[in-house]
Amino acid sequence: MSAPLCRILYVEDQPDIRLVAKMALEVVGKFTVVACASGQEALDCAPHASADLLLLDVMMPGMDGPGTLQALRQLPATADTPVIFMTAKVQAAEVALYKAMGALEVISKPFDPMKLSDQIRQAWAARA
Repeated sequence: MSAPLCRILYVEDQPDIRLVAKMALEVVGKFTVVACASGQEALDCAPHASADLLLLDVMMPGMDGPGTLQALRQLPATADTPVIFMTAKVQAAEVALYKAMGALEVISKPFDPMKLSDQIRQAWAARA
């Protein structure tokens, strides 16, 4: 059996969304969350975050979620870390693209803070 999901590196450029999701994941889900406001901040935090999972917003200024994932894959600490994308763009073609990039799941925004942890746990459990 694989290790439990404990630490999430979460990247979201919108401060209000980042705060709500971080609180939901920590209070409801009992996860440890390292929250970053940009792809570059995630790259700076990743080597020391010991993340079990990457949770990435898709649409961000500068480095978007897919670009952030591509950069994180170059770092030894996150080269094989599972990823989930969060986005308002959940048309079938976009979801297929994110899954082709290796995403365990694509969570639509706006998300339900009370269900977010369960959505992540389900994707985590189904990854094997």
